[in-house]
Amino acid sequence: MARGSTRPTSRDVAQAAGVSQAAVSLVLGDKWRGRVSEPTAQRVRDAAQELGYRPNLAARNLRLGRTRTVLLVVPALTTEFFAEVYTGAARVAAAHGFGVVLYPSPEGVGPARDPFASAQAALDGVIASSMAAEALTAIRGDQLPLVMLDSDPEGSLGAATVNLDIADGIRQVTEHLLTLGHRRFLHLAADIPSWTFEVRARELASRLADAPGTDLRTIRAPISIEGALRATEATLAAPGPRPTALVCDDDKLAVGAYKAIRRAGLRVPDDLSVTGLDDLGLATAIDPELTTVRLDAEAFGERGMRALLAVLEGRPPEEGDLPVSLVVRGSTAPPR
Repeated sequence: MARGSTRPTSRDVAQAAGVSQAAVSLVLGDKWRGRVSEPTAQRVRDAAQELGYRPNLAARNLRLGRTRTVLLVVPALTTEFFAEVYTGAARVAAAHGFGVVLYPSPEGVGPARDPFASAQAALDGVIASSMAAEALTAIRGDQLPLVMLDSDPEGSLGAATVNLDIADGIRQVTEHLLTLGHRRFLHLAADIPSWTFEVRARELASRLADAPGTDLRTIRAPISIEGALRATEATLAAPGPRPTALVCDDDKLAVGAYKAIRRAGLRVPDDLSVTGLDDLGLATAIDPELTTVRLDAEAFGERGMRALLAVLEGRPPEEGDLPVSLVVRGSTAPPR
């Protein structure tokens, strides 16, 4: 065969090595031990290299019923957090010969009933954020090997779960503010029915219940700057003692709160300390820079993909929540 004239086939490799096509398949599929001699296996490898032969992975995957493609289901990409989750997942996937398809699901419901002719036929598995869990029904992703991110281990459709240690993040925030001397707290909570936000509220209430003389109020807002601005403005205008510490479920909520505080003629942190959660780019774009909890989104995506690979291979996924860390900046100070 004139090299380069057509793509070499396994038959060409078999003829060049003087073996059967079955032997070529065994050797190149790394299943030859005990069935083909070492000299014969080497002869096949040499012939394949000389001819520039590459297996047809698409055909092989079709025969095996595998596409080596997984779906990452996330909420609408309104922050860089889930973009970084994708980056981490795709990095691990690529190292194992998988591709990752990103499926943003606005408000937890997919923009189409089924973005694939058959999700089960087109995918090997799904990684899904709990904030987009309802989209799984639309795409039948809960019928595939599944890993849930930011999800209750006791109620995640029987799927493996991968979580950040959000509870510890809230503990770190609370201890920081209590140590500064704060006792009147306002929780600006995300208006999304999701386990990860329930953890934030539960942990904050629990920690403050153990601290004498503290007061906690909660207001809810959609995760948007405008929503946080309106909710915070209404609270600051209400009668009664003003809170001295504002704990926000998300950095974007904190940015909206900053605007409301300034419109009320107040200053951060002189009149009101503010904390966020995520450590997005916004956290250092505002002035003063935001005290927040750093979540390693790329490591989160990597762990999610490794967990799915374990599920596909019948292995138990790695246990334990990913650690988070408090980053103290200029938005927190002792109350006046």
